[in-house]
Amino acid sequence: MTLDERVRLAKKQQTQVQAKLRQAAQGATLRAIEKAVALTPPTMNDLSGANTRTGELKQRWVTDSKFKPQKRGAMYVTELNNNRPYASYVNDGHRMDKHFVPGLHVNPGSGQLEYTPGADVGIVVGTKTAYVKGKYMVEAAKEEYRRVLKQELEGLEELIE
Repeated sequence: MTLDERVRLAKKQQTQVQAKLRQAAQGATLRAIEKAVALTPPTMNDLSGANTRTGELKQRWVTDSKFKPQKRGAMYVTELNNNRPYASYVNDGHRMDKHFVPGLHVNPGSGQLEYTPGADVGIVVGTKTAYVKGKYMVEAAKEEYRRVLKQELEGLEELIE
């Protein structure tokens, strides 16, 4: 094999390896997003929590994350993001101190908890539990990313040989 042929082969292999790396990074990030979504409340087993009923926290993994790899230097970068202000509290856990919430009240007609800003009522909340355990969605998603990336990159050596 001549030097020119060897250079052409190396360039072809480099293109194939880069395409495989991009594809693997995207696939692993999509699986990580799916894992984070699956573990984020509300889940089938747990509907507790004031901010978990709407499902917005769960939806934001998909809209805020960047799963298409961007080349930065010699790396391909993807991002697992959730920009809701309370996402870290759900992930990591948090203390629950007793505190007064003005405007929060139980509607006497329906028995439902309601929030009316500016009302002359309020309730002390946070008395049931002192600490809410985290769901650790990010850690599980990172582990899923690593697992899938390793699986996707098996056989990469064959492209290089």
